[in-house]
Amino acid sequence: MPNTMKQVGKMDIIQAGTAGYAPTRRTLCAGIAATLALPFPNKRARASSLDQLVIYGPPAGPSITLAYAVGKGLLRDVADKVEFKVWRTPDEMRAGLASGSMQTVVMPTTAAANLHTRGLGLKLANVMTNGLLYIVSRNDKITTFADLEGQGVTVPFPNDTPELVFDAALAHHRMTGKIKVERAGTPIEAVQMLLAGRINTALLPEPAVSAAIFRASTGGQALHRVIDMQKEWGTVTATTPIIPQAGLALTQSFLDDHPEQANALLAGLAQAAVEVNANPAAAASQAASALELPWPVLEASIPYSNLVALSARDALGSIETLLKVVTQSHPEMVGGRMPDASLYL
Repeated sequence: MPNTMKQVGKMDIIQAGTAGYAPTRRTLCAGIAATLALPFPNKRARASSLDQLVIYGPPAGPSITLAYAVGKGLLRDVADKVEFKVWRTPDEMRAGLASGSMQTVVMPTTAAANLHTRGLGLKLANVMTNGLLYIVSRNDKITTFADLEGQGVTVPFPNDTPELVFDAALAHHRMTGKIKVERAGTPIEAVQMLLAGRINTALLPEPAVSAAIFRASTGGQALHRVIDMQKEWGTVTATTPIIPQAGLALTQSFLDDHPEQANALLAGLAQAAVEVNANPAAAASQAASALELPWPVLEASIPYSNLVALSARDALGSIETLLKVVTQSHPEMVGGRMPDASLYL
């Protein structure tokens, strides 16, 4: 299917589910209640109306929620016109924040911590996925981390969250040096290597996992989702199987100028997360055009994407677990030190 492959090839997926840890409706509704109760204290807030707002997100799972919220009109209380746009690279995202052209952005939690610690002036408002990482392989006999010994695994985004999570699992299982870790610049590069038969196994985020499996099946190949890295993370950290990979960050200027709209934005995203998980087909149809991905890929990815919209303070424990592990091995990834409580809205 050449047209499908062309669409899938447009992915420049940023790392941002576990089927065994799918968020329940009760959990998501609790997130809405918590979001509605969020305070937005600041001294210079002004009651100005907001005519237009652009929300930016990566071409990955959490942006399904963003696109759905915009398309279904769930953010009508935020601004007269709300638009969703994809940022393609971390450099584009950082430049937009630095220039002030981006004020509401979904990004990796590690990136939010880094930029906050370096004094950029933004807060992490919520978590929009509890984990998107899986190991995909041609070999369906791989079922545990130990089965990877002596094999090669391609990991995207060198020195970023996927590799850091994978390295932590290697260390926990005492397998450092026993697996040949190869690197790819982006998930789509790793997907292309899998489909071309150049590699057998890769660590991928959703929706790259679903895209790889879907595209392989249309070409008479078989790829398998063999290891859930969220479950591995729970084993590594002795906590719940959650990797709070990405969330919505708001600039301080936006919070100062539009506190009521910020509150409405978070409430709308929490409602969107409930609806996306309840009806993946409708959500995929709504988001396919915005994300430039085939709707069957997006629909297949949603049950594995752990899409949520939990306030950052409610998710504090899991966020700090991730940041502490990253700080121990690569402190530069979070700005040189653990961020303080002022990171969280």
